[in-house]
Amino acid sequence: MAACAIRRGLLTLSAIDFSSGFNPKRAQPLCSACGLSSFQQTRFMSSRNRPEGKILEPVGVFEALKQHGKYETGQLFLHSVFGYRGIVLFPWHARLYDRDVSPAADSKPDSVGHGSKEVKGKMHTYYQVLIDTRDCPHISQRSQTEAVTFLANHDDSRALYAIPGLDYVSHEDILPYNSTEQVPIQHELFERFLMFNPSRNPLFTARDTLRAWQEKNHPWLELSDVHRETTENIRVTVIPFYMGMREAQNSHVYWWRYCIRLENLGNEVVQLRERHWRIFSLSGTLETVRGRGVVGKEPVLSREQPAFQYSSHVSLQAPSGHMWGTFCFERTDGSHFDVRIPPFSLESNKYDKASPTGYPL
Repeated sequence: MAACAIRRGLLTLSAIDFSSGFNPKRAQPLCSACGLSSFQQTRFMSSRNRPEGKILEPVGVFEALKQHGKYETGQLFLHSVFGYRGIVLFPWHARLYDRDVSPAADSKPDSVGHGSKEVKGKMHTYYQVLIDTRDCPHISQRSQTEAVTFLANHDDSRALYAIPGLDYVSHEDILPYNSTEQVPIQHELFERFLMFNPSRNPLFTARDTLRAWQEKNHPWLELSDVHRETTENIRVTVIPFYMGMREAQNSHVYWWRYCIRLENLGNEVVQLRERHWRIFSLSGTLETVRGRGVVGKEPVLSREQPAFQYSSHVSLQAPSGHMWGTFCFERTDGSHFDVRIPPFSLESNKYDKASPTGYPL
């Protein structure tokens, strides 16, 4: 079949046209043997190389999707939802609690039941990745490129700082490709974390700096639980991260970051209008938060631009708690509907201090 030509390296990949509604997940697989889709047979143009008299730049050749096993450090990829170029730093193994999947009769281990039903966690592979900075301006309205944050070191400060161009992606987000360029990804940490090794596949291997950075920041980077639920074709995925504890006014304040992805799985155009959160702390407090949109935006989810991703933060004066809630969406006819945010736990860990400096040594 035609898609198999990509496995043999006969088709090349050019940069992506973000302006034309990049949405490869709408493409249907053409080859059951390799799992590649019609999207993967086409060439793409970046918005910095639009057709008005400008030349396309080949950036690599697509590879077959991994149906089994994981992608290795140094794997180049396109993000299947947001379209940016990236490279894998290292994998994480997380428990995915999917409320769209009916629980089995023996679903007691690794299960949560913060809502109407108990959900069993299933192990799933995610990856820490670098985003090509050339693509960041084109995805900034759909996905935050400074979403991975740390608590600053100062003892009397609540300041947060971010590492730009660092992201978490699921195994299904990755469309792998290869390139002969020695620096195929533009990011300030690329050459500090990775080195070109023509005798290996992938061609890029981890430097000691990357291993040291991963070990040093493991408690604040680790992805352990993922929660997912779909309401009326709007899928909400939540990933919480523990950030550390601070002492303030003779009390302990625990901080978490949570990343949320909204995906429109249907054909109807909808717009997020309001958020409604319920935050329960182990100390016994229950807080309600309502507001317009999220992170100052009211994103539209359409067939052409089906996803939006953002990160935010929460603090509690207790080492654990829970969060749940709803997003209110508006249809084009003016009607509204609520989308459930899957309940998720806020758990601290044995590290009882704020995160250390996240940049390389």
